[in-house]
This record gives sequence, C-alpha cells and structure tokens, in this order.
Amino acid sequence: MRVSSVHYVCRGLMVPLVHSCMGKRSGKLEGDSLMDSQADVLLAGEGDRKLSHFLASASKRRGAPFLLTIQSDEQDSESISIPASAFRLLVDILAEMSRGNAVTIIPTKSEVTTQQAAEFLNVSRPFVVKQLEANAVPYRLVGTHRRILFSDLLRFKSEMDRKREDTLNELAIDAQENNMGY
Repeated sequence: MRVSSVHYVCRGLMVPLVHSCMGKRSGKLEGDSLMDSQADVLLAGEGDRKLSHFLASASKRRGAPFLLTIQSDEQDSESISIPASAFRLLVDILAEMSRGNAVTIIPTKSEVTTQQAAEFLNVSRPFVVKQLEANAVPYRLVGTHRRILFSDLLRFKSEMDRKREDTLNELAIDAQENNMGY
C-alpha cells in the first residue's frame, strides 16, 4: 500500500492527515466505493478528529479560504486555496466515512430518476410516481422517463419530514392527554 501525506495549512498552522492511496486508474481511486476497507474507516476517523479540532479552532476566520497542501511520496507538494465551505464539507465527508457510511455528492441542480428519488427518500418507486402524478413534486419527461430536479426532491423531503414530525407531536400529545403511559 502506498501512503501519501496530506497537510491542511491555515495561517501557518499545519495539520497532517495520512491518507492511503488505493492505486490509480485514470486519475481516480480504484474501487466502486469510497469505503474500501476498515483501514479507510480508521483513517477517516483520524482525519475527522484532527480536522474537526482544527476547524473549531479556526472558527474566527469568517469564511476565509483554507490553503490545502497535498504531498505524495512520488511528487512534489501542491498547494491550493479552497473555500471554507469546501473544507467543512471535507470534514463532514470524513465524519460519515468514519462511521462506515458511503458518501455520495449530488449537485442540487442535477436531475434524478424516479428510482434514484425513491432510494434517496427510502420509499418505493411507485410511491414517488404517485407523488409526481399528484403534482407534489415537479418533474419533466425525457421521452417516457420522468426526471426530477434534486433541489425539488430536497424540498419535498423537507416537507415530508416536517409533516411526519407534526404528526408524531400530535400523537404524543394525544397519548399524554389520554394517559396512555408514553
């Protein structure tokens, strides 16, 4: 296994993070998933802890960009400035990976299929189709296939979550009023 070191630099403070390289294929990591091994989970956890601590101590930066320096065993180091929001996203990705969760990044302006929407919402595809036909979520047709803007799907999910929370609160109030022991 080839190991490269990655350093995050901000105002002279350098935080090292070791990242294992799984091998290269067309400039991408091998494997279909970002979670290839237990070693990756452990490395992600270490990176999350170090970068979270660093991010918390740098919270007074007010959105100033971070200088990211990457150094591999085979190449010179390369430094780039990244937005603070991208740095926070990196920390969030590492946190999820450290929990063993796969991470997928979907641009909000992208379109998804009804199957992808169902998987995202954790519902059946027929349920999604029913919601589309009821005009609960905007969509467009590409031939005979429905496409949903991910941003519209996020709004629908937020509305579903809000309704679910309201219903649970009503049930809890009813249970308390009726001395149901909950």
